Amino acid sequence: MAKAKKKTQNSALAQNKKARHDYLISQTYEAGMVLTGTEIKSVRASRINLKDGYVQIRNGEAILMNIHISEYTEGNQFNHDPLRNRKLLLHKKQIAELAEQTQNKGITIVPLKVYIKHGFAKVLIGVAKGKHEYDKRETIKRRDQEREIAKAVKRYR
Repeated sequence: MAKAKKKTQNSALAQNKKARHDYLISQTYEAGMVLTGTEIKSVRASRINLKDGYVQIRNGEAILMNIHISEYTEGNQFNHDPLRNRKLLLHKKQIAELAEQTQNKGITIVPLKVYIKHGFAKVLIGVAKGKHEYDKRETIKRRDQEREIAKAVKRYR
């Protein structure tokens, strides 16, 4: 009799769609987050906002800053602070790479999405360089052209 494989949930609970619009993402890393009990319950309920978040490297640790995780509604007086800084779990080599890359001017680390993997909250972070306004317009124009081409191909078939 074959064993049924346990299905893992890997769908995004929160995405930072603005990040790919405002930045060129050159490299991505998957990191774990250190969360308290009520924070993980709020994350599982998709009550998290990544919009203004960023990552700083301090004292050999990666810290996730300015991420809003709403208070857990069924929590008690020991609920968490929604805007507290959260430590990211990465390998030392990865932290060293990130620290080296952020030394360059105009490079920052932004969170791209949060998801649950094998029961643990993970965040996908990206090494990003800010786009200029003309780059943003060019990206929008290219996306519209690709959409028009896809429509024409679909109509042709």
